[in-house]
Amino acid sequence: MHVVTLLTNPARPVLDPAAVEALRNAWGGGDLRWLAPGIAAEFGVPALPANLWEVWTEMQALGIDLIAQPAEGRRKRMLIADMDSTMIGQECIDELADEAGVGARVAEITARAMNGELDFEGALRERVGLLAGLPAEVIGKVLATRITHTPGGRELIATMKASGAYCVLVSGGFTSFAARVAADLGFDEYRANTLLVADGKLTGKVAEPILGREAKVAALTEISARLGIAPDQVMAVGDGANDLGMLGLAGAGVALHAKPAVAAQCDIRINHGDLTALLFVQGYTQAEFIA
Repeated sequence: MHVVTLLTNPARPVLDPAAVEALRNAWGGGDLRWLAPGIAAEFGVPALPANLWEVWTEMQALGIDLIAQPAEGRRKRMLIADMDSTMIGQECIDELADEAGVGARVAEITARAMNGELDFEGALRERVGLLAGLPAEVIGKVLATRITHTPGGRELIATMKASGAYCVLVSGGFTSFAARVAADLGFDEYRANTLLVADGKLTGKVAEPILGREAKVAALTEISARLGIAPDQVMAVGDGANDLGMLGLAGAGVALHAKPAVAAQCDIRINHGDLTALLFVQGYTQAEFIA
């Protein structure tokens, strides 16, 4: 048995009951369950329909995300999440670069690295090198004035933790940002890279070894083993090429507003919903969300 979930942006609910029921009937689905009126609904199907991705494409044009997954075991016991452009709306290194006057150059490298066109570790060293001499105090300024949380993040973490899940923030970005974001959103732990500072200024170097794609996989493996759970009991979420390893290993790998090359390799693609979509995908109703 599989479960089909339809969801949309909570800020612009466009899920039409008649359209949902029509799809349920066309696919021979079971009882329709509304997770949030106008926002999310689900129904069971005995097998994945042959035209799944064709219908997915049609739904995307309507502002609706469609997810089909096995019904068994979809509520996860661990969440491992990327930070930049996932739990927050920005790429921290791009914001620092903007303050340093090299924003356009660094943003271009970031975009190519996240789309898998460049080696992540080499691209990070190159970008950090362009920050050499930037006063370290600028980090606090960027945190205070430029960084915003992705909608639904607090609810996602609080609700999963209330159900006994363990939540980890793992970032190819920097500890100076990840520590604050993890604390603000309620993560149980975090892992990230460390920007090196000397005499109150960024040196243009990052501590080695760099936390990249393989380090994210290692975090998922090590932490789930420590908790005594299997990778299939983990939900991972990210948007960039360096997230693909953990997205592929986790029982539920979610590409959230991801780069096209990344989304193409994931079965769970959220392009319209916010982070509460990860709760709907697990079968939580909006009434179960913890603010």
